[in-house]
Amino acid sequence: MNNNTAGPSSKSRAGASQPSESSFKRKRGMFQKDLQHMMYGFGDNQNPLPETVALVEDIVVEYVTDLVHKAQDTASKRGKLLTEDFLFLIRKDVPKLNRCTELLSMNEELKQARKAFEVDEEKLATID
Repeated sequence: MNNNTAGPSSKSRAGASQPSESSFKRKRGMFQKDLQHMMYGFGDNQNPLPETVALVEDIVVEYVTDLVHKAQDTASKRGKLLTEDFLFLIRKDVPKLNRCTELLSMNEELKQARKAFEVDEEKLATID
């Protein structure tokens, strides 16, 4: 049996969900090292296949791009993109939401610690 009748229409549907090569205006392989380390941390081989890393990179970039576009759409009413827009989008994915709030609070703690350290450094400089 030949399945040529569904060929062009199924290709056009598959192509519609996949971004075209021209829509990727980024440097490929930019996240390869980071992804290799993350994949190894999650149980993959220490040196995964380059094709696998490239596929994971494409998936991650597509996910993040889609998330940013959705956040931008949400923020367009207000005119300003905020962190809360991203938290709103992932509100139904509880583990992801918890991790994001944990990272955001840790970031605030680090900012405060750096600020306190800079103040101490300035005091030491004035004493000398």
